[in-house]
Amino acid sequence: MLSASAITLLTAGIVVVLLTPGPTNTLLASAGLRQGMQRSLPLIVAELAGYLVSISVWGRFLAQASHALPWLPSLLRVAAGLYIAWLAVDMWRAAVALPDSTQRATGMRTLFVATLLNPKGLLFAGTIFPAAAFAHWPAYLVSMLIFAGLLMPIGLVWIAFGAALGSGKLRWLDPAQIQRGASIVLGVFSLSLAWSALH
Repeated sequence: MLSASAITLLTAGIVVVLLTPGPTNTLLASAGLRQGMQRSLPLIVAELAGYLVSISVWGRFLAQASHALPWLPSLLRVAAGLYIAWLAVDMWRAAVALPDSTQRATGMRTLFVATLLNPKGLLFAGTIFPAAAFAHWPAYLVSMLIFAGLLMPIGLVWIAFGAALGSGKLRWLDPAQIQRGASIVLGVFSLSLAWSALH
């Protein structure tokens, strides 16, 4: 079973990564903008299914590979930390791409495939989920329940964000400030990943 500290780290990592803008979150926000809250809610199921498949496949692969290459998990954590640090710098410098109301409506299959191919799946499996999750069924079930319990409200937040954009309720929104805040969070998270890999 997972320790309290492992559950705390897992929870924090899941929240930070799921809140970070990416292809899946952009599609959820776009759906909220185009279709409204109610019609977009089923997309959260497609997101959850895509992540469950992706995380499970990557997790099992990395668990098997780490037996032959014991240094692989640490290397993956360092690489993920560097990747997230690069994302943080890139996010700080680049303009925020908000969803466009002229985009085509997002379907369940589109969102499932986008989530399945999302690099966050590898990040979850290789660095955020504890190794025990892919070695023992009880730890896997607890980890996935925590993941699902956090994904649903965060997915809802992204849909609500898009719906609020569509209704004009977020005219005060300053995309540059949101982007800088998100990049700081990503930067801190990348440091914590590097720390956990080296200690």
